[in-house]
Amino acid sequence: MTTDNSAPVSGSIMVVGGGISGLTTALEAAEVGYEVFLVEKEASLGGRVSQLKHYFPKLCPPTCGLEINYRRIKDNKHIKVLTMTEVQNVDGSPGDYTVTVKTAPRYVNENCTACGECAKVCETEISNEFNFGMDRRKAAYLPHNMAFPMRYVMDPSMSTDDRDKVKQACKYDAVDFDMEEKTIDLKVGAIVWNTGWKPYDATRIDNLGFGRYQNVVTNMMLERLASLTGPTQGKIVRPSDDKAPETIAFAQCAGSRDENHLPYCSYICCMASLKHATYLREQYPDAKIYIYYIDLRTPGLKYERFYAKLKEDKNIFFVKGKVAEVSEEDGTGNINLVAEDTISGDKIRQTVDLLVLATGMQPTAAVDKPAADLTFDADGFIVNDFSKGGMFAAGCANKPADVVTSNQNATGMALKAIQTLVRR
Repeated sequence: MTTDNSAPVSGSIMVVGGGISGLTTALEAAEVGYEVFLVEKEASLGGRVSQLKHYFPKLCPPTCGLEINYRRIKDNKHIKVLTMTEVQNVDGSPGDYTVTVKTAPRYVNENCTACGECAKVCETEISNEFNFGMDRRKAAYLPHNMAFPMRYVMDPSMSTDDRDKVKQACKYDAVDFDMEEKTIDLKVGAIVWNTGWKPYDATRIDNLGFGRYQNVVTNMMLERLASLTGPTQGKIVRPSDDKAPETIAFAQCAGSRDENHLPYCSYICCMASLKHATYLREQYPDAKIYIYYIDLRTPGLKYERFYAKLKEDKNIFFVKGKVAEVSEEDGTGNINLVAEDTISGDKIRQTVDLLVLATGMQPTAAVDKPAADLTFDADGFIVNDFSKGGMFAAGCANKPADVVTSNQNATGMALKAIQTLVRR
């Protein structure tokens, strides 16, 4: 390498989104010497991975991947983390962008030690969106057990009485209800959009009963039920009565590969359901599990072997057929479903204790489009224009992907961002 090809003395990169791919992009760029602004709209980094019980390929808990990345961020002076912050506007061209960002007030300053005394005295409760509304939490809350930064948040809906109580309870003068929204401009040479994905809104799939029947849940809700930090401390039970399910059905491609919803394959749903079958099997060895699918897609040798092992389980049944109709059995909360077995041609009618919808992956940018000069495909994924340069999409902002693929992609986009600065 020559001096001409080395990194310039100045030049910053903005990474929008602090999920697993955003962390990877930021660290890869910062660890070779670039200043990085890591912008995350939630109160904590971690993204979807922080909501999982285990993730592929090693089926390790989120702490396995997030903890080491958080340590690397703490140790790297080049990374500036901005949580509760959203991009409002992007002006300029590759190598010279002005990005306007808006930061919402946390009402808690850096004195916070996450001792939890504020939550103990707070009586106001709000829906726990981290658990997809399956339980409630205090209006003084820690975003989740692996929150980074490890600081509490005060929800603005907190009552006046509770505001006084939490201020008095805090020994470190960390609670500040006078905090205001802030808007600032940042100068950067390149931007990598790691805005991730949202679970597709299952209430829009009318025939599958989500939102009408309590015992129809989504795959991400099951993930939280299985997690030790979830609403049931890891016990998978029916929402209607906390009963241990004896029969569970999975409806694959719930909203995916459907021109009325998401026309593409969401890549992760089949493997997620196979993983969920192992969660259920660990807790309920005698439970009957039925997986209704169009095609089972297990990309790669490791995933194929995972599938082959599950097929040996005599209590897991794979039915090639799409669930067409769902209703609730009177008085029991059980779910009646109708599907067609495409191999035999028979119409199947089955009653189960719990139905899990393998809802698809929708890019966040399809719902909340960034205010920047980006190209999107018909489904809302950001299309990378390498000839233009300057702004790039990584991870699930660019295409449906698992954690491994997202991280590989994020590393590549960090390099593209660096090349933008070197060539400007």
